[in-house]
Amino acid sequence: MNGRALRSLGREAACFYASRDGARAREFAAQLGGRGSFASYQAALQSPEVDVAVILTPPSSHLELTLAALAAGKHVVVEKPPFLRASDFDAVERAQARAGRQTLVAENYYYKPIAVHLRRQLASGVIGDVLFLHVNALKEQRVSGWRADPGLAGGGALFEGGIHWVNFMANLGLVPRSARGMEPAPRGVQRSVLALFDYEGGAVGTLFHSWEVPSPLRGLRISRIYGREGTLTFESNGLFLLVWGKRRALIVPGLRDIAGRGAMWRDFVTALRTGGRAEMDLSRARRDLELVESIQGPQSPEGKEPGC
Repeated sequence: MNGRALRSLGREAACFYASRDGARAREFAAQLGGRGSFASYQAALQSPEVDVAVILTPPSSHLELTLAALAAGKHVVVEKPPFLRASDFDAVERAQARAGRQTLVAENYYYKPIAVHLRRQLASGVIGDVLFLHVNALKEQRVSGWRADPGLAGGGALFEGGIHWVNFMANLGLVPRSARGMEPAPRGVQRSVLALFDYEGGAVGTLFHSWEVPSPLRGLRISRIYGREGTLTFESNGLFLLVWGKRRALIVPGLRDIAGRGAMWRDFVTALRTGGRAEMDLSRARRDLELVESIQGPQSPEGKEPGC
Protein backbone atom coordinates (compact mmCIF):
# COMPACT_ATOMS: atom_id res chain seq x y z
CA MET A 1 0.00 0.00 0.00
CA ASN A 2 2.85 2.38 0.75
CA GLY A 3 4.35 1.50 -2.62
CA ARG A 4 1.17 2.66 -4.35
CA ALA A 5 1.09 5.85 -2.27
CA LEU A 6 4.70 6.59 -3.22
CA ARG A 7 3.88 6.04 -6.87
CA SER A 8 1.21 8.72 -6.57
CA LEU A 9 3.97 11.26 -5.85
CA GLY A 10 5.10 10.95 -9.46
CA ARG A 11 8.38 12.74 -10.07
CA GLU A 12 8.69 13.69 -6.41
CA ALA A 13 10.22 10.29 -5.60
CA ALA A 14 11.92 7.60 -7.68
CA CYS A 15 11.43 4.20 -6.06
CA PHE A 16 13.67 1.13 -6.06
CA TYR A 17 12.67 -2.20 -4.52
CA ALA A 18 14.88 -4.61 -2.58
CA SER A 19 14.34 -8.17 -1.38
CA ARG A 20 16.44 -11.15 -0.40
CA ASP A 21 14.82 -12.71 -3.48
CA GLY A 22 15.96 -10.83 -6.59
CA ALA A 23 13.05 -12.07 -8.70
CA ARG A 24 10.56 -10.82 -6.14
CA ALA A 25 12.25 -7.41 -6.03
CA ARG A 26 12.03 -7.15 -9.83
CA GLU A 27 8.37 -8.16 -9.69
CA PHE A 28 7.56 -5.41 -7.17
CA ALA A 29 9.43 -2.85 -9.26
CA ALA A 30 7.50 -3.86 -12.38
CA GLN A 31 4.11 -3.83 -10.64
CA LEU A 32 4.61 -0.53 -8.84
CA GLY A 33 6.48 1.43 -11.48
CA GLY A 34 9.86 1.29 -9.74
CA ARG A 35 13.00 2.60 -11.38
CA GLY A 36 14.97 -0.53 -10.48
CA SER A 37 15.52 -3.30 -7.95
CA PHE A 38 18.15 -4.88 -5.72
CA ALA A 39 18.64 -8.55 -4.90
CA SER A 40 19.60 -7.83 -1.27
CA TYR A 41 18.99 -5.22 1.38
CA GLN A 42 22.73 -4.60 1.70
CA ALA A 43 23.02 -3.82 -2.01
CA ALA A 44 20.24 -1.26 -1.69
CA LEU A 45 21.89 0.41 1.31
CA GLN A 46 25.22 0.62 -0.49
CA SER A 47 23.74 2.20 -3.62
CA PRO A 48 24.43 5.93 -4.15
CA GLU A 49 21.06 6.12 -5.93
CA VAL A 50 19.22 5.48 -2.66
CA ASP A 51 18.68 8.44 -0.33
CA VAL A 52 15.95 6.99 1.89
CA ALA A 53 15.45 3.41 3.06
CA VAL A 54 11.76 2.51 3.46
CA ILE A 55 11.54 -0.55 5.71
CA LEU A 56 8.42 -2.64 5.12
CA THR A 57 9.62 -5.99 6.53
CA PRO A 58 8.08 -7.74 9.58
CA PRO A 59 8.56 -5.80 12.85
CA SER A 60 11.15 -8.21 14.27
CA SER A 61 13.67 -6.96 11.67
CA HIS A 62 12.90 -3.23 11.88
CA LEU A 63 15.53 -2.22 14.42
CA GLU A 64 18.40 -4.07 12.75
CA LEU A 65 17.57 -2.68 9.31
CA THR A 66 16.99 0.85 10.62
CA LEU A 67 20.39 0.92 12.31
CA ALA A 68 22.05 -0.54 9.20
CA ALA A 69 20.44 2.09 6.98
CA LEU A 70 21.49 4.95 9.26
CA ALA A 71 25.03 3.56 9.39
CA ALA A 72 25.01 3.61 5.59
CA GLY A 73 24.09 7.31 5.64
CA LYS A 74 20.45 6.90 4.57
CA HIS A 75 17.35 8.55 5.93
CA VAL A 76 14.85 5.93 7.16
CA VAL A 77 11.09 5.54 6.97
CA VAL A 78 10.04 2.48 8.97
CA GLU A 79 6.61 0.89 8.88
CA LYS A 80 4.56 0.72 12.06
CA PRO A 81 4.87 -0.81 14.59
CA PRO A 82 8.39 0.62 14.38
CA PHE A 83 10.27 -1.47 16.94
CA LEU A 84 9.56 -4.24 19.42
CA ARG A 85 10.16 -2.05 22.50
CA ALA A 86 9.90 1.67 23.18
CA SER A 87 13.43 1.55 24.60
CA ASP A 88 14.69 0.66 21.09
CA PHE A 89 14.18 4.32 20.17
CA ASP A 90 17.24 5.16 22.29
CA ALA A 91 19.58 3.33 19.92
CA VAL A 92 17.84 4.79 16.88
CA GLU A 93 18.08 8.35 18.19
CA ARG A 94 21.81 7.94 18.87
CA ALA A 95 22.38 6.43 15.42
CA GLN A 96 20.52 9.15 13.54
CA ALA A 97 22.41 11.82 15.48
CA ARG A 98 25.72 10.25 14.42
CA ALA A 99 24.56 9.93 10.81
CA GLY A 100 22.95 13.36 10.56
CA ARG A 101 19.87 11.70 9.09
CA GLN A 102 16.18 11.44 9.99
CA THR A 103 14.10 8.44 11.02
CA LEU A 104 10.35 8.63 10.42
CA VAL A 105 7.60 6.14 11.27
CA ALA A 106 4.95 5.47 8.61
CA GLU A 107 1.93 6.03 10.84
CA ASN A 108 -0.71 7.11 8.33
CA TYR A 109 -3.58 7.30 10.86
CA TYR A 110 -2.18 10.62 12.12
CA TYR A 111 -2.86 12.01 8.62
CA LYS A 112 -6.29 10.47 8.00
CA PRO A 113 -8.81 13.14 6.97
CA ILE A 114 -11.15 12.10 9.79
CA ALA A 115 -8.38 12.65 12.35
CA VAL A 116 -7.57 16.07 10.85
CA HIS A 117 -11.23 17.13 11.00
CA LEU A 118 -11.67 15.86 14.55
CA ARG A 119 -8.62 17.82 15.70
CA ARG A 120 -10.06 20.96 14.12
CA GLN A 121 -13.47 20.49 15.68
CA LEU A 122 -12.12 19.77 19.14
CA ALA A 123 -9.71 22.73 18.95
CA SER A 124 -12.66 24.99 18.06
CA GLY A 125 -14.48 24.05 21.25
CA VAL A 126 -17.65 23.16 19.35
CA ILE A 127 -18.66 20.51 21.93
CA GLY A 128 -17.20 22.27 24.96
CA ASP A 129 -15.11 20.43 27.52
CA VAL A 130 -14.57 16.84 26.40
CA LEU A 131 -15.89 14.18 28.78
CA PHE A 132 -15.73 10.85 26.97
CA LEU A 133 -14.15 9.36 23.85
CA HIS A 134 -15.54 6.07 22.58
CA VAL A 135 -13.73 4.65 19.56
CA ASN A 136 -15.04 1.46 17.98
CA ALA A 137 -12.38 -0.43 16.02
CA LEU A 138 -13.98 -3.87 15.98
CA LYS A 139 -13.76 -6.00 12.86
CA GLU A 140 -12.99 -9.50 11.65
CA GLN A 141 -9.56 -9.89 10.09
CA ARG A 142 -7.91 -13.11 9.07
CA VAL A 143 -4.30 -13.38 10.12
CA SER A 144 -1.79 -15.38 8.10
CA GLY A 145 1.88 -15.39 7.14
CA TRP A 146 4.25 -13.52 9.42
CA ARG A 147 1.36 -11.79 11.23
CA ALA A 148 0.38 -15.17 12.66
CA ASP A 149 3.89 -15.64 14.08
CA PRO A 150 4.39 -13.57 17.29
CA GLY A 151 8.14 -13.95 16.89
CA LEU A 152 8.05 -12.06 13.58
CA ALA A 153 5.06 -9.80 14.23
CA GLY A 154 6.23 -8.84 17.71
CA GLY A 155 2.81 -9.32 19.28
CA GLY A 156 -0.89 -9.69 18.66
CA ALA A 157 -3.64 -7.50 17.25
CA LEU A 158 -3.02 -4.48 19.48
CA PHE A 159 0.69 -4.31 18.69
CA GLU A 160 0.50 -5.06 14.97
CA GLY A 161 -2.68 -3.21 14.02
CA GLY A 162 -4.06 -1.55 17.13
CA ILE A 163 -1.07 0.78 17.36
CA HIS A 164 -2.79 2.69 14.53
CA TRP A 165 -5.75 3.32 16.82
CA VAL A 166 -3.56 4.14 19.81
CA ASN A 167 -2.02 6.86 17.64
CA PHE A 168 -5.53 8.02 16.75
CA MET A 169 -6.54 8.24 20.43
CA ALA A 170 -3.34 10.09 21.33
CA ASN A 171 -3.49 12.72 18.57
CA LEU A 172 -6.91 14.33 18.68
CA GLY A 173 -5.67 17.34 20.65
CA LEU A 174 -6.07 15.68 24.05
CA VAL A 175 -2.92 14.58 25.86
CA PRO A 176 -3.06 11.07 27.38
CA ARG A 177 -1.68 10.82 30.91
CA SER A 178 -1.97 7.06 31.17
CA ALA A 179 -3.45 4.00 29.52
CA ARG A 180 -4.27 0.47 30.56
CA GLY A 181 -5.97 -2.51 29.00
CA MET A 182 -8.23 -5.46 29.60
CA GLU A 183 -8.40 -8.53 27.41
CA PRO A 184 -11.39 -10.88 27.11
CA ALA A 185 -10.65 -14.59 27.58
CA PRO A 186 -7.65 -14.94 25.23
CA ARG A 187 -7.39 -17.85 22.82
CA GLY A 188 -3.81 -18.07 21.66
CA VAL A 189 -2.35 -14.95 20.08
CA GLN A 190 -4.12 -11.79 21.22
CA ARG A 191 -7.00 -10.76 18.96
CA SER A 192 -9.06 -8.39 21.15
CA VAL A 193 -8.43 -5.72 23.76
CA LEU A 194 -10.26 -2.90 25.53
CA ALA A 195 -7.94 0.08 26.13
CA LEU A 196 -8.75 2.76 28.69
CA PHE A 197 -7.23 6.25 28.42
CA ASP A 198 -6.98 9.01 31.01
CA TYR A 199 -6.37 12.48 29.54
CA GLU A 200 -5.04 15.73 30.90
CA GLY A 201 -8.01 17.98 31.62
CA GLY A 202 -10.14 15.11 32.91
CA ALA A 203 -11.49 13.38 29.79
CA VAL A 204 -11.50 9.58 29.64
CA GLY A 205 -11.51 7.37 26.59
CA THR A 206 -12.23 3.79 25.57
CA LEU A 207 -10.85 2.00 22.53
CA PHE A 208 -12.49 -1.28 21.55
CA HIS A 209 -10.09 -3.08 19.22
CA SER A 210 -10.56 -6.56 17.79
CA TRP A 211 -9.77 -8.75 14.82
CA GLU A 212 -12.41 -11.36 15.70
CA VAL A 213 -15.77 -9.56 15.68
CA PRO A 214 -17.84 -10.16 12.51
CA SER A 215 -19.52 -7.05 11.18
CA PRO A 216 -21.46 -5.92 8.11
CA LEU A 217 -19.76 -3.98 5.33
CA ARG A 218 -16.25 -5.07 6.35
CA GLY A 219 -16.05 -3.32 9.69
CA LEU A 220 -17.95 -0.05 9.38
CA ARG A 221 -18.50 1.17 12.95
CA ILE A 222 -19.74 4.29 14.75
CA SER A 223 -17.61 6.18 17.27
CA ARG A 224 -18.39 9.24 19.39
CA ILE A 225 -16.72 12.01 21.36
CA TYR A 226 -18.97 13.51 24.05
CA GLY A 227 -18.56 17.01 25.44
CA ARG A 228 -20.50 19.19 27.86
CA GLU A 229 -22.04 21.10 24.95
CA GLY A 230 -22.40 18.52 22.20
CA THR A 231 -21.24 15.37 20.48
CA LEU A 232 -19.05 14.41 17.53
CA THR A 233 -20.35 11.25 15.86
CA PHE A 234 -18.22 9.65 13.17
CA GLU A 235 -17.77 6.48 11.20
CA SER A 236 -14.57 5.01 12.60
CA ASN A 237 -12.86 4.63 9.22
CA GLY A 238 -13.68 8.21 8.27
CA LEU A 239 -16.68 8.09 5.93
CA PHE A 240 -18.54 10.90 7.72
CA LEU A 241 -18.50 13.21 10.74
CA LEU A 242 -21.66 14.63 12.32
CA VAL A 243 -21.10 17.74 14.42
CA TRP A 244 -23.84 18.48 16.99
CA GLY A 245 -22.97 21.25 19.43
CA LYS A 246 -22.51 25.01 19.31
CA ARG A 247 -22.96 24.56 15.58
CA ARG A 248 -24.18 21.65 13.49
CA ALA A 249 -22.67 20.18 10.36
CA LEU A 250 -22.32 16.99 8.37
CA ILE A 251 -18.76 16.59 7.06
CA VAL A 252 -17.76 14.03 4.44
CA PRO A 253 -13.93 13.95 4.42
CA GLY A 254 -13.82 12.07 1.10
CA LEU A 255 -12.49 8.77 -0.18
CA ARG A 256 -9.49 9.88 -2.26
CA ASP A 257 -7.00 9.65 0.62
CA ILE A 258 -9.21 8.18 3.33
CA ALA A 259 -6.28 6.25 4.86
CA GLY A 260 -4.01 9.32 4.92
CA ARG A 261 -1.09 7.69 3.14
CA GLY A 262 -0.82 10.32 0.42
CA ALA A 263 -0.75 13.17 2.96
CA MET A 264 1.79 11.28 5.05
CA TRP A 265 4.21 10.76 2.18
CA ARG A 266 3.92 14.36 1.01
CA ASP A 267 4.81 15.52 4.51
CA PHE A 268 7.70 13.04 4.75
CA VAL A 269 9.18 14.00 1.37
CA THR A 270 9.05 17.69 2.26
CA ALA A 271 10.72 17.09 5.64
CA LEU A 272 13.48 14.93 4.17
CA ARG A 273 14.19 17.33 1.33
CA THR A 274 14.26 20.47 3.45
CA GLY A 275 15.66 19.06 6.69
CA GLY A 276 12.46 20.14 8.41
CA ARG A 277 10.37 18.22 10.89
CA ALA A 278 7.52 15.95 9.85
CA GLU A 279 4.25 16.24 11.76
CA MET A 280 4.41 12.53 12.64
CA ASP A 281 7.85 12.73 14.21
CA LEU A 282 9.85 10.22 16.23
CA SER A 283 8.60 11.54 19.57
CA ARG A 284 4.97 10.84 18.62
CA ALA A 285 5.91 7.34 17.45
CA ARG A 286 7.72 6.62 20.69
CA ARG A 287 4.74 7.77 22.73
CA ASP A 288 2.47 5.45 20.72
CA LEU A 289 4.64 2.45 21.55
CA GLU A 290 4.89 3.45 25.21
CA LEU A 291 1.09 3.59 25.36
CA VAL A 292 0.83 0.16 23.72
CA GLU A 293 3.21 -1.22 26.33
CA SER A 294 1.12 0.33 29.10
CA ILE A 295 -2.08 -1.16 27.67
CA GLN A 296 -0.55 -4.62 27.27
CA GLY A 297 0.94 -4.57 30.77
CA PRO A 298 3.96 -6.53 32.02
CA GLN A 299 5.13 -9.38 29.84
CA SER A 300 6.02 -12.79 31.21
CA PRO A 301 9.45 -14.32 30.41
CA GLU A 302 7.77 -16.27 27.60
CA GLY A 303 6.51 -13.02 26.08
CA LYS A 304 2.89 -13.75 26.93
CA GLU A 305 0.65 -11.43 28.87
CA PRO A 306 -0.45 -12.48 32.33
CA GLY A 307 -4.15 -12.90 32.78
CA CYS A 308 -6.13 -9.70 33.31
